[in-house]
Amino acid sequence: QVQLVESGGGLVQAGGSLRLSCAASGRTFSGYTVAWFRQAPGKEREFVARTIYWNGGSTYYSDSVKGRFTISRDNARNMVYLQMNTLKPEDTAVYYCAAKLITDTDYNYWGQGTQVTVSS
Repeated sequence: QVQLVESGGGLVQAGGSLRLSCAASGRTFSGYTVAWFRQAPGKEREFVARTIYWNGGSTYYSDSVKGRFTISRDNARNMVYLQMNTLKPEDTAVYYCAAKLITDTDYNYWGQGTQVTVSS
């Protein structure tokens, strides 16, 4: 069982930056794909970025954040980060960290979320 805890959210002006952190406990992140999702009010949850454990931590981003957000992981510390630059008001959402084994279809483990609010 993996427990995930996000932190680092807050209020920032458009154009600013934030770094979200996702800490794992219970088990290590070894072998897990870890992703960030977000959900804005009245909208469905959407994929933001993910990093796989293998292949040097290969990453993938949604088109809406590509070039502005960077996902990274520190396997030794069981941490995954999301560096968010050039934030826009439309990035306002609750951001969730999620994890799954690479062989699983669905993300089985979710954090409680952290609020990011970008003011214009």
